[in-house]
Amino acid sequence: MSYSFLSKYPSVADLRAKAARKMPKFAFEYLDGGCNEDVNLEKNTKEIRELEFIPQYLKSNITVDLKTTLFGHTYDAPFGVAPVGLQGLMWPKAPEILARAAHEHNLPFILSTVTTGSIETIGEITEGKAWFQLYHPAKTEVRDDLLKRAAAAAYPVLVLLSDVPTFGFRPRDIRNGLAMPPKMSINNFIQIFKRPEWAAKTLLNGQPEFESLKPYMPKGLDLKQLGKFMDETFDGRLNEEKIKPIRDLWKGKIVLKGVASEADMEKAIALGIDGIIVSNHGGRQLDAGQSTIHALRDLKEKFSDKITLMMDSGIRSGPDIARSMAQGAEFTFMGRSFMYGVGALGNKGGDHTMGLIKTELKQIMEQIGCENTSDFHKFLVKTKH
Repeated sequence: MSYSFLSKYPSVADLRAKAARKMPKFAFEYLDGGCNEDVNLEKNTKEIRELEFIPQYLKSNITVDLKTTLFGHTYDAPFGVAPVGLQGLMWPKAPEILARAAHEHNLPFILSTVTTGSIETIGEITEGKAWFQLYHPAKTEVRDDLLKRAAAAAYPVLVLLSDVPTFGFRPRDIRNGLAMPPKMSINNFIQIFKRPEWAAKTLLNGQPEFESLKPYMPKGLDLKQLGKFMDETFDGRLNEEKIKPIRDLWKGKIVLKGVASEADMEKAIALGIDGIIVSNHGGRQLDAGQSTIHALRDLKEKFSDKITLMMDSGIRSGPDIARSMAQGAEFTFMGRSFMYGVGALGNKGGDHTMGLIKTELKQIMEQIGCENTSDFHKFLVKTKH
């Protein structure tokens, strides 16, 4: 089976370059940057790409199958859209664009609590097949209502975010006025003026807002009050006592995102968590931490038969997916790659990027002789850690 994409942009790098030319600088840097000195941001992808395959050429014709079953649903490929906050700031209606494309490609889309699409809208677009990522609220009634709304919209999987006990130190966002509380400056408006298509579409669709949080927000918040609201609304540090009542309330699958240590894995298993996403928030939280592929390698040895292992952070392409799965991931997620696609191509960006990555993944499977996505490990040569 072949997948379609625009030949003018045959790589994620092409999409990234185009997105940088179409998005205001502050919005692109919010998407593109890591934290502190960007060490872990760069290390994530670099260490994934140190993994190597050895092809097996002398075979009969093979039939490649990208389909992957996860939590009882068979997806058309072993990757999905990772949760990203403030997507509508980077490109108007980005979560809706990506949710629609994911649904058409039969891939999971994870909606962040702090993005700009609502639980109900994304649930309707995906016909109840999206996943919901919960930033843990400080107030029990807000937590319970968010879970109730996600259940009513038929989300099958709840993702609990564990790797944001405190906001990452991100120099670009501080300079650009996107720290909390946000402070828009004349430079932001100059950058907007230089990106007329972004500005026109934002004007047409309205200023991006935290749509899922609007029922809990006082009306007419200014930027300073928004920062205070966010500080008071979220209690970032997750622990066993916060997870236990959620496990009792939520009837679907629960995934813990941000796990990187054996201690957290053991707790997750003891709590009855269904799966974990090895993640470091795209290198945006702890610059001095391990890369995700390094953490995954260590965790799979001990836990792969006890819980579903997934991974995000640093994965940008089809070959990156193959390498990550060879190292032990049963499924993968990407955030930036899809946002580059939307920033570059607007409404066509989700479909283009998903078709491109499926094509890349199919090609590498055909090249090495791997028929099923669960068999990548059989072709792995070595690691260089």
